[in-house]
Amino acid sequence: MPVNQNSMQLVDGVFDALLPSHCLLCGARGQGALGLCADCASDMPRNMTCCARCALPMESPAPRCGRCLGREPPWAAAWVPFRYEWPLAQLEARFKFGGDLAAGHTLSQLWIAEVKPADLPQAIVPVPLHRSRLRRRGYNQALELAKPLAKALGIPLLREALWRTRATHAQTELTATQRRRNVRGAFAANFDGAVPEHVSVLDDVFTTGATLAECVRVLKRAGIPRVDVWALARAPARN
Repeated sequence: MPVNQNSMQLVDGVFDALLPSHCLLCGARGQGALGLCADCASDMPRNMTCCARCALPMESPAPRCGRCLGREPPWAAAWVPFRYEWPLAQLEARFKFGGDLAAGHTLSQLWIAEVKPADLPQAIVPVPLHRSRLRRRGYNQALELAKPLAKALGIPLLREALWRTRATHAQTELTATQRRRNVRGAFAANFDGAVPEHVSVLDDVFTTGATLAECVRVLKRAGIPRVDVWALARAPARN
């Protein structure tokens, strides 16, 4: 059960009184700040049973999935509260590729309402976009999700701690091996002064983990002892 449900209901009541909303998915009366009706909100595919190390959805919980047993991930822990399935995937596509910031707001509110990790980081580092892609899209979807989450958790957001040194091909149609090659050497750390002891790298969707893993390696080489990975949604295993 989401820990912030009562406070979200209070906020939704205020929004409903001032500006009644409609569900972004079905058009029925929404729940104010959330932007979804109760039925669509309950349909969100929560990632309740997954690998404890990489959050891969599984039939039964386990400390390691087969991939993590075969190759130790570079991060310490993962928090990915949803599975990348309908209807959340529809909202994510509208947000990431359709310029629908209302869908992004709904996704961030869903994330905020989920149960938080017990060991929170000292800072959140969003996965950066290359400036050429940022110009085309107009915003960084990881940063837009990170801003309200960092505010809700009271954790500093280090939006410039990572930057892309070169443009990369879109990861969507690449295999896991191609994804790793595509992002290898594509990031650099940017810290002035002391680095935190514990940070979380945040992205919108965790697919193979290639991008997140490369970011983690760069941050650890910069001197950060513990780096976790956070993402809104976890995709099923890919080759």
